[in-house]
Amino acid sequence: MTLESSFSVFANVIIVGGMVFYGFALFAEYFATGRWAKNVTGLLAALGMLVLAAALILTPQNAEVIVRLARTRASVVLVWISTALLLAAITAFGIITYSKPLRLWHERKIERDLNRERPKIP
Repeated sequence: MTLESSFSVFANVIIVGGMVFYGFALFAEYFATGRWAKNVTGLLAALGMLVLAAALILTPQNAEVIVRLARTRASVVLVWISTALLLAAITAFGIITYSKPLRLWHERKIERDLNRERPKIP
Protein backbone atom coordinates (compact mmCIF):
# COMPACT_ATOMS: atom_id res chain seq x y z
CA MET A 1 0.00 0.00 0.00
CA THR A 2 1.40 3.39 -0.96
CA LEU A 3 1.54 6.49 1.17
CA GLU A 4 -1.25 8.12 -0.87
CA SER A 5 -3.61 5.22 -0.42
CA SER A 6 -2.77 5.11 3.30
CA PHE A 7 -3.90 8.71 3.67
CA SER A 8 -6.99 7.97 1.60
CA VAL A 9 -7.94 4.99 3.76
CA PHE A 10 -7.22 6.95 6.95
CA ALA A 11 -9.40 9.84 5.75
CA ASN A 12 -12.18 7.39 4.82
CA VAL A 13 -12.05 5.80 8.26
CA ILE A 14 -12.25 9.20 9.96
CA ILE A 15 -15.15 10.31 7.76
CA VAL A 16 -17.05 7.04 8.20
CA GLY A 17 -16.47 7.13 11.96
CA GLY A 18 -17.82 10.67 12.09
CA MET A 19 -20.84 9.70 10.04
CA VAL A 20 -21.57 6.69 12.23
CA PHE A 21 -21.22 8.84 15.35
CA TYR A 22 -23.54 11.50 13.91
CA GLY A 23 -26.02 8.83 12.80
CA PHE A 24 -26.14 7.35 16.29
CA ALA A 25 -26.47 10.85 17.76
CA LEU A 26 -29.52 11.42 15.57
CA PHE A 27 -30.92 8.04 16.68
CA ALA A 28 -30.35 9.00 20.32
CA GLU A 29 -32.11 12.33 19.82
CA TYR A 30 -34.99 10.57 18.11
CA PHE A 31 -35.51 8.05 20.90
CA ALA A 32 -34.91 10.58 23.70
CA THR A 33 -37.84 12.79 22.75
CA GLY A 34 -40.31 10.02 22.02
CA ARG A 35 -42.43 12.03 19.60
CA TRP A 36 -41.99 10.08 16.39
CA ALA A 37 -44.11 12.29 14.13
CA LYS A 38 -41.99 15.33 14.88
CA ASN A 39 -38.72 13.42 14.72
CA VAL A 40 -39.30 11.13 11.77
CA THR A 41 -36.96 13.32 9.72
CA GLY A 42 -34.25 12.76 12.34
CA LEU A 43 -34.83 9.02 12.13
CA LEU A 44 -34.64 9.01 8.34
CA ALA A 45 -31.54 11.21 8.41
CA ALA A 46 -29.89 8.85 10.90
CA LEU A 47 -30.71 5.82 8.75
CA GLY A 48 -29.40 7.65 5.70
CA MET A 49 -26.13 8.49 7.44
CA LEU A 50 -25.67 4.89 8.61
CA VAL A 51 -26.37 3.48 5.12
CA LEU A 52 -24.00 6.02 3.56
CA ALA A 53 -21.32 5.08 6.08
CA ALA A 54 -21.79 1.40 5.22
CA ALA A 55 -21.58 2.20 1.49
CA LEU A 56 -18.33 4.11 1.97
CA ILE A 57 -16.75 1.42 4.12
CA LEU A 58 -17.52 -1.35 1.61
CA THR A 59 -14.90 -0.38 -0.96
CA PRO A 60 -12.02 -2.58 -2.16
CA GLN A 61 -9.38 -0.41 -0.45
CA ASN A 62 -11.21 -0.46 2.85
CA ALA A 63 -11.80 -4.21 2.50
CA GLU A 64 -8.01 -4.67 2.33
CA VAL A 65 -7.60 -2.76 5.56
CA ILE A 66 -10.41 -4.75 7.18
CA VAL A 67 -8.74 -8.01 6.16
CA ARG A 68 -5.44 -6.82 7.66
CA LEU A 69 -7.17 -5.81 10.87
CA ALA A 70 -8.96 -9.16 11.01
CA ARG A 71 -5.58 -10.90 11.08
CA THR A 72 -4.55 -8.93 14.17
CA ARG A 73 -6.03 -9.09 17.67
CA ALA A 74 -8.13 -5.97 17.02
CA SER A 75 -11.36 -7.96 17.31
CA VAL A 76 -10.46 -9.00 20.85
CA VAL A 77 -9.79 -5.37 21.81
CA LEU A 78 -13.08 -4.28 20.23
CA VAL A 79 -14.97 -6.99 22.13
CA TRP A 80 -13.45 -5.77 25.40
CA ILE A 81 -14.31 -2.15 24.57
CA SER A 82 -17.85 -3.20 23.64
CA THR A 83 -18.22 -5.15 26.87
CA ALA A 84 -16.97 -2.20 28.91
CA LEU A 85 -19.39 0.18 27.20
CA LEU A 86 -22.32 -2.20 27.70
CA LEU A 87 -21.47 -2.59 31.38
CA ALA A 88 -21.22 1.20 31.66
CA ALA A 89 -24.67 1.52 30.06
CA ILE A 90 -26.13 -1.05 32.47
CA THR A 91 -24.52 0.75 35.40
CA ALA A 92 -25.80 4.15 34.24
CA PHE A 93 -29.30 2.72 33.84
CA GLY A 94 -29.13 1.27 37.35
CA ILE A 95 -27.91 4.54 38.85
CA ILE A 96 -30.60 6.55 37.06
CA THR A 97 -33.31 4.07 38.04
CA TYR A 98 -32.16 3.97 41.66
CA SER A 99 -31.59 7.71 42.05
CA LYS A 100 -34.99 8.78 40.67
CA PRO A 101 -37.04 7.39 43.58
CA LEU A 102 -34.56 8.91 46.03
CA ARG A 103 -34.81 12.27 44.27
CA LEU A 104 -38.63 12.11 44.30
CA TRP A 105 -38.61 11.17 47.99
CA HIS A 106 -36.29 14.11 48.72
CA GLU A 107 -38.49 16.52 46.72
CA ARG A 108 -41.60 15.35 48.62
CA LYS A 109 -39.79 15.82 51.91
CA ILE A 110 -38.79 19.37 50.95
CA GLU A 111 -42.39 20.10 49.91
CA ARG A 112 -43.73 18.74 53.21
CA ASP A 113 -41.23 20.83 55.16
CA LEU A 114 -42.21 23.95 53.21
CA ASN A 115 -45.92 23.26 53.75
CA ARG A 116 -45.42 22.96 57.52
CA GLU A 117 -44.17 26.53 57.70
CA ARG A 118 -47.20 27.97 55.89
CA PRO A 119 -50.12 29.11 58.00
CA LYS A 120 -53.31 27.14 57.47
CA ILE A 121 -56.03 29.42 56.19
CA PRO A 122 -59.54 27.93 56.31
